[in-house]
Amino acid sequence: MSMTSITTTYLEVKDIDLAFGTSQILKKLSFKVDKGHICSLIGPNGAGKSSVINIINGIYQPQSGQIILSGKMLNHYKAKHAPHLGIARTFQNLALFKQMSVLDNVLAGRVLKSKYSLFAAILSLPQAKKNDDEQRHKVEEILKLLNLQEYREQIVSTLSYGLQKRVELARALAAEPELLLLDEPMAGMNHEEKQSIANFIQKINQRLGITILMIEHDLGVVMNISDHIVVLDYGQKIADGSAADIQAHPEVLSAYLGMQEIDAS
Repeated sequence: MSMTSITTTYLEVKDIDLAFGTSQILKKLSFKVDKGHICSLIGPNGAGKSSVINIINGIYQPQSGQIILSGKMLNHYKAKHAPHLGIARTFQNLALFKQMSVLDNVLAGRVLKSKYSLFAAILSLPQAKKNDDEQRHKVEEILKLLNLQEYREQIVSTLSYGLQKRVELARALAAEPELLLLDEPMAGMNHEEKQSIANFIQKINQRLGITILMIEHDLGVVMNISDHIVVLDYGQKIADGSAADIQAHPEVLSAYLGMQEIDAS
């Protein structure tokens, strides 16, 4: 969990309405995420959590409301603009190049950081060679951070599910984001794999200072690593605060998440 003593708002979701046809997905949703914090979105299936991330990532366009990032209002931007705004994400389902190596998958995340064209690379121009070396150095740093060096040359499809999720996390980090959106990063994992990913998420947050907005169903993990938790139900915010604040409202957890008690050990 972040140890930052002085906080500033980095992301603000303000009065967001989202509907598809007659289905109202989000209703006047508002919350803030402080810079350098881990914020978790929790709630039952169908509460609108993934829709929030899809709006922040530019995939969905809300009918009304505002997304404010680092003090700037984002108007009518699309997913293709997100990397240029310092936003990266992972998905519920793996979105990797399964027949490529771990190294090449993570290198793919560096595409926007490359200073030279494919034409320059083909001609083996000196500046392109230097740029390529810089990209690989950055990738090696990420592989080291996520303990993936020993798998660097392995084909992704041969790895366990937990390792593949870690590779996806590495590729998102390769873009050097300021805001990382994690859509159920621990879905389908066993207890040990969940603990491993949770530890890496904390490591990323603490060492790189990246602000993280995460959707996660494992409430034990959420309570342990989150600075801030937002609870949604039927597209509306029903609670918003620290883990201690949320745990002080057991009626919210029992009514909306089917939980009588949260084990944050």
